[in-house]
Parts: sequence; C-alpha cells; structure tokens
Amino acid sequence: MRVTDVETFLVAPRWMFVKVSTDAGVHGWGEGGLEGAADVTAAAVAALAEQVVGEDPRRIEDLWQRLTKGGFYRGGPERSSAIAALDQALWDIAGRRLGVPVYELLGGPVRDRVRVYGWIGGDSPHDVAAAATAQREAGMTAVKMNATAQFPPIPSASDVAAASDRAGQVRAALGPDRDFAVDFHGRVSAAAAPRLIEALEPFDPLFIEEPVVPEHNHTNLRRLVESTSRPIATGERLFSRGDFLPVLEAGVRVVQPDLAHAGGISEVRRIAALAETFGAVLAPHCPLGPLALAACLQVDFATPNFLIQEQSLGIHYNRTAELLDYVAEPEVFTFTDGHVARPAGPGLGVEIDEGAVRRAHERGMRWRTPVWTHPDGSFAEW
Repeated sequence: MRVTDVETFLVAPRWMFVKVSTDAGVHGWGEGGLEGAADVTAAAVAALAEQVVGEDPRRIEDLWQRLTKGGFYRGGPERSSAIAALDQALWDIAGRRLGVPVYELLGGPVRDRVRVYGWIGGDSPHDVAAAATAQREAGMTAVKMNATAQFPPIPSASDVAAASDRAGQVRAALGPDRDFAVDFHGRVSAAAAPRLIEALEPFDPLFIEEPVVPEHNHTNLRRLVESTSRPIATGERLFSRGDFLPVLEAGVRVVQPDLAHAGGISEVRRIAALAETFGAVLAPHCPLGPLALAACLQVDFATPNFLIQEQSLGIHYNRTAELLDYVAEPEVFTFTDGHVARPAGPGLGVEIDEGAVRRAHERGMRWRTPVWTHPDGSFAEW
C-alpha cells in the first residue's frame, strides 16, 4: 500500500482540507489550515507531500517523525498545521482500511458520549444573555464567550464592570446547573488580567482561557494560576509537548491543543498523556471545520483526562459557510443534551461531500486575521 497523491483544498469560511489517496483505493481526509494563513499552510503541505507520496501510509508514526524532524529548521505554526492535516488523513486511512473508528486504534473508547460547548457573543461580545438562552433552549449544557473586545493595557473601572456585567448576564441566563467559559483571547495585558479574573470569579466560569498571549506564558501564567480559584486554560497557539511542558509546570490545568495545528492526532494524544501526569484535563481547541472536529472527537473518546470539546456550529466565523456544508451525513454531529454520541463509522467517522469541497475550492477563500487598534490608533490584540 502506497500513497499516490496529496491534494489541498482552501474552502470558506477559513479552512484547509487535505485528501491523501493510495494505490489501494483507500483515501483519507484531514484539516490543518492555519486561520489567516491557510494558503501558506497549503504550500507547506505541498512541500511535505514529497516525503509522503510513495510511502506506506500505515507507518503513521514513522512518517510523523520524518515530517516533524526531517527538516533542519523545525516547528512553527505553518509546518505543525500542515503535519496535523497529513497526520489526520493517515489515521483516517488506517481506520478505513481496517473498518474501525480511529478511537479503536488508540486503545478503545473510555466514554460513550462527549460533552460539547457552543459559542456566544461574537468577537466583540454582545447580546450574550439572549444567545446563552438560545443555547440553553437548544439543549447545550455549556457555552463560551469572549471576555471583551479591545481591552486597554490598564483598564478603567467601567471596562472591568462591562465585562463583569456580561458574565453576570450569562450566568443568570444559564442558571447554576450549566457552565460557561470565558476566553480572554490574549487580548488582556498581564497587568490587567488578574483584575479582570477577580471580577469574573463570582460568576463561577468553567475556566478562563488564554489570559495572556503565549509569549508571556513563561513569566505570567504561574502568577495568574496562583491568583484565582478558577482553572486557567491555554494552548491553541502551542504546537508540541515541548510547548506545553512549561505551561503545565506553571500550573495550567486545562490544556487546549488544536488537532488542526498541534501535529494532529499523534501529537495531541501525547500532549494529553503529558497533561495527565500533571493532573490536567484536555479541552481541544476547535472553532474550525468538520474534519478537525471529527479528529478531536476520536481523541476525546479515547482520552481518560478529557473535559469538554469546542465546536463551531453557528460560530461568528462561519458566515460564509457552516460546519455541516461539506459533510455528506451531517447526523454524525447531532448534539443531544449538549453531547455527541460516539461515532461508529470507520476512520475519522465523517463522510466528506467531495463535490462540495471541490466547488468551494474553485470559488476560492482568502480569510485574514483581523488587525485591531485602540481608540488612540495603536495596535490592539485581536
């Protein structure tokens, strides 16, 4: 069995899919488009494909090692995302060849259903009470919202009060038996983060996500962890076990690797195992497409220290295309009481509508990360 072809597809709203074909007629799909740089990631896939075409797709670990370590210059978000897409596709091939879901190849399932959460409020959080109510009425047991839009390095009392008020509205809408998480998105300065976390604590958020940008992790995360009773979560901009080790040593107890960025199924499984040794739980980042979510679910079902899964159905990014637009059998992503049932299909467990993917690729996609400014015109973290 040999790989014969690797294709990439850039599709709306901001995703990159990869199809790996073999001479045995079995193919696999993966997702790894780095949001805002999917075209760059596609170029990385094309370069890495030279090391995959002609090789045996059953040698997943060997290929992962070569793709990850074969270049003298290693790592980085684009390369890691490209490897993630290829890795997912190889696991998909493995499952399809054997007629079993990937989680069976990862040691078998440890749970029967996976808890998911929905997004509310948008980039600049607004109408959060109504959105939380809608999610509750749809059966979701947890939601996540951005804490704030642009946030001053040293906020005013009204800045903090506005964020606190939104959290209070969400808690009131959900009641005490449902959860909400708050994403700082790296928008809050190291000086402001403790103050904002303190203001949100009375509303008992499930976790506080990415309170500072990753480059500040080594100096500020431990201080933030020690300042609050609420779990600190981070990891969407980390790409390897090496990246996660100091974060775990700083006391983070919710790790959020992205299956489309952090080396795929192979590496995220190892990140989860590393986190388990620190008593930390896994909550994969996934405001992305159906293949990324499918890969996440395979890992979630086989990971003992899993907490909750992000998913993008109805998220504010999906204005030009939705999670289910490229799926031939959308019922695989049916959410019941805020959970998704264990998929029974082979490989990643999702059937892609290849015609829809090819048509979307022909239409083209060019999504770029927004660049924000403060009222004085200076750069603001998005």
